[in-house]
Amino acid sequence: MEITTDMIKDLRDQTGVAVMQCKKALEEAGGDIEKAKVILRKQSSAIASKKSDRALGAGIAAAYTHAGGAVVGAVVLGCETDFVSKNEEFSKLAYDIAMHVAAMGPQFTSREDIKEGDLKAAREVFAEEAAKVPEAARAKAIEGKVDSYLRDRVLLEQPFVKDPSITIGGLIDSAVQKFGEKIVVVRFERLSVK
Repeated sequence: MEITTDMIKDLRDQTGVAVMQCKKALEEAGGDIEKAKVILRKQSSAIASKKSDRALGAGIAAAYTHAGGAVVGAVVLGCETDFVSKNEEFSKLAYDIAMHVAAMGPQFTSREDIKEGDLKAAREVFAEEAAKVPEAARAKAIEGKVDSYLRDRVLLEQPFVKDPSITIGGLIDSAVQKFGEKIVVVRFERLSVK
C-alpha cells in the first residue's frame, strides 16, 4: 500500500510524533493507522529507556481543581530544557496528569517508592483472604492480589482517565518520544476537603 502524505499527517496529528517516525511506522504497518500507533507506542518506551539517565534541568508545576473546589490534583513534571518546559503541549501533559491525580488518588509514583512495610501489610491482608485457596496456588494468588492492589495505587501503572488504553507511564513515554527529552513526574499531591 502506498503511504500518502495525508496518512502521515493524520498519524502525526493524532500522536504528535515526528514525521519520519510516522512514515516509518506506517510503512511497517502496511498503511494501517491503528497498527502504526501501536508500533509508535512500542518505540516510545524504548526511546524513553535510552534517555532515562539524563539530568533534569527544567519543568513545570500544574494543578487541576475538580468538584467545585473539593479536590485538587497537583504535579511537578520535570524535563531537560526550558524549551520543552515552556511548550504548550508539555503544559497540557502536566495538567492532564494533575487531573488524573485528582481523579484516581495514586499513592506512589512508581513501584520503587513502595516501602517494604507497605508490601508486608498488603501481603498479610491478602494472605488472610487467600486462606481458603489450596496450598499449591496460595502464594501465586497472594502475589497476584498484591500486584493488582499496587497497580491501582502506582501512578505510572494506572490507566489514564482520559484514555484507559494507555497508562500514565505510557503517556509519559509517548511525550519523551515526541519532545526528545527525559520527562519525569518529580512529585504529585492530591488534596481533598473530605
